[in-house]
Amino acid sequence: MPSIARRNLFEDIPRFLVAQAGIMFAVSLVTIQTGVLNGFIRSVGALIDHADADIWVANQDMVQLELTLPMPAAHLTQARQVPGVQLAEPLVMGGGTWRSPNGEINLVRVFGFEPTGQLFSNFTIRAGDLSNLQQPYSVMVDESVRDSLGITQVGDTATLGALGLKLVGLTERSQSITSSPYLFTSIENAKAFSTAGLTANLNCRLQEGDFLCTNVYERSPDTNPAASQPTPLAATDPISYVLVRAAPGEDLEALKQRLEVALPGTIALTQTEMADRTRRFWVQRTGVGFILGLGATVGVIVGIVIVGQILYSSVSDHLKEFATLKAMGVSDRAVYGIIIRQALWMGVLGYLPSLAVCFGLGAWTFQTQGIMILITPLTAAGVFGLTLLMCVGSAIFAIQKITRVDPALVFKS
Repeated sequence: MPSIARRNLFEDIPRFLVAQAGIMFAVSLVTIQTGVLNGFIRSVGALIDHADADIWVANQDMVQLELTLPMPAAHLTQARQVPGVQLAEPLVMGGGTWRSPNGEINLVRVFGFEPTGQLFSNFTIRAGDLSNLQQPYSVMVDESVRDSLGITQVGDTATLGALGLKLVGLTERSQSITSSPYLFTSIENAKAFSTAGLTANLNCRLQEGDFLCTNVYERSPDTNPAASQPTPLAATDPISYVLVRAAPGEDLEALKQRLEVALPGTIALTQTEMADRTRRFWVQRTGVGFILGLGATVGVIVGIVIVGQILYSSVSDHLKEFATLKAMGVSDRAVYGIIIRQALWMGVLGYLPSLAVCFGLGAWTFQTQGIMILITPLTAAGVFGLTLLMCVGSAIFAIQKITRVDPALVFKS
């Protein structure tokens, strides 16, 4: 019986190739949508995963990593005095307008941390060294955002707000695909970038009967890098997070409670809780999970329709052969098995090349666009099972025609 399934499948090569192309499209669509969702979920929490902090202390109104309110830097000193805290370091977030060497602007997110610290410096460095961030007005960026920022290599210069800066290094897999480009720098530099003044002069002129107005931005004298140096963090300066490493053997739940008592108006979360909160925000509150899931569902429906049509057409073309089998006394179960095996062959032969295409596409998108299509072993196994289920489900439509076939058909002209 299996030979009949294979013979029917490979009898018409052009039709077989068309069928496999349809299955590959459906499987690729499901795999890519699932991979993009997995990559999206991983990327939005990449900074949290790479950090080496047991506990994140934030303002009690914090929603997710990039959506929080500031708290005074004095909380850092207070956190270090809480029993069970082995190490505490600040993390400062800010934003600004980046102007590339060719004059193009872009919104960026600034992360200030201690380059010599231990809790937020676990980056994969592709070029440069973290110690270079101790230089005034120096930054690192993920290599995937170089094109959007208009820079090409370490040593390039640009402007953030009113301040000139220098690129001193490149990181890898530290950028969220949902956010503005990340800039990594020291606490002192982040403070300088956030407080830099920018004076805007509105220039208007009459041209061809219309007023044309443009903003001309000039650096304020007190923010000129040549005239001032970044200053250390003061107790009254705002910070975004306090990263905490617990003492060996310390109960994290108990330490969280002590930190929240010692630092009023804050919330303490473990690394896992912080990452989960950020990922839930992007998946549930932004609708990204629904859209990507809808794309995968459409892929399954397309696959079922394509495979169902191919199998139904194949059964119609071989109706007399199936009638002959039934006239010879072959059970309905055996005949149905031929159709199902044919569907399984189509699923397997369509799945393997589509998976290879998805891996290649994922590598290309990550290298060129910084978008991760994450295909885990669990994802690959799940898509394979879904592919087989899709093909078997399609076979049911074809089986309906066999169910109604009359064995006497074999004796008709």
